[in-house]
Amino acid sequence: MAVTIKDVARLAEVSISTVSRVINDSKPVSPEVRKKVLKIIEEIGYKPNEIARSLVTKKSFLIGVIISDIGHSYVAEMVRGIEEIGKMYNYDILLCSSYGDTIAQKKYIQLLNSKQVAGIVIIGEQLIKEVEADIKTLEIPFVYLSRNSISKGTPSVQVDNYEASYEMTNYLLSLGHRNIAFIGDIKEENTMELQKLNGYKDALYEYEDAKENVIKVKDSSYEKGYNAGVELLKKIGDVTAVICSKDEIAVGLINYLNDNNIVVPDDISVTGFGDYKIASLIRPKLTTIKEPFYDIGAVAIRRIIKEIKGEKSQDEIIKLPFQIQKRGSCKKL
Repeated sequence: MAVTIKDVARLAEVSISTVSRVINDSKPVSPEVRKKVLKIIEEIGYKPNEIARSLVTKKSFLIGVIISDIGHSYVAEMVRGIEEIGKMYNYDILLCSSYGDTIAQKKYIQLLNSKQVAGIVIIGEQLIKEVEADIKTLEIPFVYLSRNSISKGTPSVQVDNYEASYEMTNYLLSLGHRNIAFIGDIKEENTMELQKLNGYKDALYEYEDAKENVIKVKDSSYEKGYNAGVELLKKIGDVTAVICSKDEIAVGLINYLNDNNIVVPDDISVTGFGDYKIASLIRPKLTTIKEPFYDIGAVAIRRIIKEIKGEKSQDEIIKLPFQIQKRGSCKKL
């Protein structure tokens, strides 16, 4: 027979309402009584009915997570961070895959609202304004995670993309490279790609003999990285190193160079951004910026849980540390 709240109350010699206050942390209870009730709960293995609990507390202990595509390794790492830290605080997640479709995202927001989720995390390439507006009408904690776009006024967790690109460019400059190309999905708007480009340019600006070469691609994919090699091939002889704004672009580029008998790093050095698993599998192993995807997810849900408890974060964007993973795709001149 299942253990009930009545059993806890009887063994602790308190009322059922007192046990409920301890479980739900709804009203003050003396430290002695709280300790006694929690000890009995642990001894007999009582598990509160979450449906009944949510009716009392008006909280579901659920966090909604809407993702673009779980097939992306960085998305999976973020979700793992969200899920594992959530469990530490007794929160479960409801995972929804929208594949970037606006209508699907709006439907999932309605679904999550019907489940009385305590907060929402969206992971995707771009936050659609009408989707953001729908979430804000719910008046619950919300965090947006992306590797590409920035939404002003929306809480987020990320690395300092400008500083990371600046440091990577300086690393190549320290190896003796002066004509360094930049390949990225650059748009004339406030995106992370633009921040990376600005970091690259500012680092070069500090060296009088450094040359700037920018190659734009339409999206961050292996195919676009491969195709960017065609334009880069026209510049080889001058360009000695390439900074790619994403690992996908870098891997596609290295494959193109290999197919055209251009040796990395002997003929040209290549770097990426992200540190996907493939970065350490491709040969040569890719020098890249390590983004802490698990930690980004973990910090995002911690922020939501703090806000649920009434603690407001002063920072709209929380910036986490990055690392340059120095591997075999770069060489000193």
